[in-house]
Amino acid sequence: MKHLNRRDFLRAATATAAAGLVAGCATTNPQSANIWTPKQQGQSVIGLIAPKMDVVRVGFIGVGQRGYGHVKRMSYIDGAEIVAIADPHQEVLERSSKFLTDNGHQQPALYGGGDYAYREMLNRQDIDIVIISTPWKWHAPMAIDTMESGKHAFVEVPLAVTVEEMWAIVDTAERTQKNCMMMENVNYGRDELMVLNMVRQGLFGELLHGEAAYIHELRWQMKEIDHKTGSWRTQWHAKQNGNLYPTHGLGPVSQYMNINRGDRFDYLTSVSSPALGRAAYAKREFAADHQRNQLKYINGDMSTTLIKTVNGRSIMVQHDTTTPRPYSRHNLIQGTNGVFAGFPNRIALEEGGSGNFHEWDYEMDAWYDKYDHPLWQKMGKEAERNGGHGGMDFLMFWRMIYCLRNGEALDQDVYDGAAWSVITPLSAQSVNNRSQSVDIPDFTRGAWKNATPLGIVGA
Repeated sequence: MKHLNRRDFLRAATATAAAGLVAGCATTNPQSANIWTPKQQGQSVIGLIAPKMDVVRVGFIGVGQRGYGHVKRMSYIDGAEIVAIADPHQEVLERSSKFLTDNGHQQPALYGGGDYAYREMLNRQDIDIVIISTPWKWHAPMAIDTMESGKHAFVEVPLAVTVEEMWAIVDTAERTQKNCMMMENVNYGRDELMVLNMVRQGLFGELLHGEAAYIHELRWQMKEIDHKTGSWRTQWHAKQNGNLYPTHGLGPVSQYMNINRGDRFDYLTSVSSPALGRAAYAKREFAADHQRNQLKYINGDMSTTLIKTVNGRSIMVQHDTTTPRPYSRHNLIQGTNGVFAGFPNRIALEEGGSGNFHEWDYEMDAWYDKYDHPLWQKMGKEAERNGGHGGMDFLMFWRMIYCLRNGEALDQDVYDGAAWSVITPLSAQSVNNRSQSVDIPDFTRGAWKNATPLGIVGA
């Protein structure tokens, strides 16, 4: 395993990017300086199937907040064994360990004592997969270190934060032939799974347009100063002006549209509203000399990005974690026969619906009865009982372990994580250039044309 610190990692990624600009395929779009295809180092991992595992031995990196919930849910799954946990904070290490032993599980090996303690854990030979739930800047180096150590990487969203990092992850996955799945849990929500089933059965006709969003007021996280998510996430609002968190809404819409499996993102354009809400909140909630009032918040309160696919479809993606409004992931899919929209759920069809597509049908029980996804039919009650955003977190972990134990390809691969996550840096690039269009890399290097769409799997 290569032991790189973050500075060395970024230097290496930049060098790879420079090489790619020479060896790859440059575009003619002046706003697409980051769009290049580096020379392939390995083989495609589309449809990658790892050898069957009777028991999946799991290591965790990061158990402060999100990762602690992941430890809990993984502990409920038959065939998964939690072997080791790494986190620089002793308190959260011990909390996860105590939860496991209190609930009849073996004492995991604990690795603390600094940001790079996880590398000692990766040297173990009794770990098959690693769950990474750390601040965004660590996702790429930790995922790469994990794959280099011979283990499969499962990374919290986003997969990475720069185009160069995403290519470095893709290259490593192809060279090592290891899975690197970004854990987009929303793809395992009941409603999103049902809509995928509807789409696959042709209910909406030929797909034309999708809309996706992450609208979630999170200003309160600014009060998390030394620890927890707000201690590092707040700074991103002072670093970049674009869609900081596109994948929750975009993941399901991409699966409906077979992105990277028959279609792919082609280019985008993005605009941002003024950035006013964070500064106003800081002025109201903190002393004038507080560090939150020393930041210059530049990320627009509302980001709106339009994506065009190679097959001509359009997708609108929005991000707003600042303004006072109800939560929404939006989740709209429009076809030639009608439309589904979420928050609240509603449907309108020309054929096969209420008979009046000019009005929304809000009564969803009949649709659930007919189109509930087989995974939810089988595991939904257990998923809801074990929790995590209404059960989607548990179902995601259950499905990951099921695929690894049964020799099946995962539902999401490294190309999905890269395509959905790259909207962040590219949206910022577009905003900084008067919303000019920016080409989106083909992380599959053309393999999307012949890739099999995600089917309606059972169990």
